[in-house]
Order: sequence, then C-alpha cells, then structure tokens
Amino acid sequence: MANEAIIVELLGNRGDPIDFVVPDTPGIAKGTIGWLTTARTLSGANVAASPKPIAGIVAAEKVAADGQIRLAAYTHGIFDLMVGESGGLSAGDMVMLSGSNTISGAGLIEGEFIGKALETGTVDTRCEVLVG
Repeated sequence: MANEAIIVELLGNRGDPIDFVVPDTPGIAKGTIGWLTTARTLSGANVAASPKPIAGIVAAEKVAADGQIRLAAYTHGIFDLMVGESGGLSAGDMVMLSGSNTISGAGLIEGEFIGKALETGTVDTRCEVLVG
C-alpha cells in the first residue's frame, strides 16, 4: 500500500496499542490506517471513498498467509498522515479516512473520525494528526 502513517510521537502507554483479529491474507503494511469490519476485527484494505469506523494505526507488518491472525494497532499518538481530498485540511479539523490510506475533513459521522489535524495541510502533502 502507499501513504502509510509515520509515527511522530506515541502517547499514553506507548501508543495504547489494541490487539485485533485480522484475516491471514492479504498482508497489511505497518502504518496502515486500519478500520473495523466486525467486532474487534481489523481490515487494512483500501476503502475507496467510503468512510469506515477506524480501529487505529497498524503497529507492525502483517505478511500474507503467514498464519498470524492477530495484529496490534496504535490508538493514541501523533502521526504524519497523507491528505487526500480536495480542499485540504486546516489545523483543528476533525479528520477521517478517505481512501487509500489518506485523510479528509469532510462529512464526518460518529465513529469514522481518526483524530484532529494539528496543522494545515494541502492535498497530497502530509499533515500531523492527533489520533485517539
């Protein structure tokens, strides 16, 4: 995948990671913005333009078909995320997943936001976001 999150600072208990169930295939890259598919089950698949409820930032790489079905995701920290929607973001905007590991400030519905923009960002640039 592209546009994975970059850790700026882990907060709480080293990012307050939560363990999630994941499918054995496909692989999931470290830094992927994971979303919930069912109870405590994480997916890293591209969501196209459809917002999803966020699980967290994947903490380690998941290799496809390696037999692992558990994966931790960070739920509290500051991450550098790619802005992917037209119009960009302003500092203080609440942001959500908007596509292939990108974020947007438009159309938020409860449970879909990933955090708050800590700086202004334009399309196809990175922006620090407080996750959690």
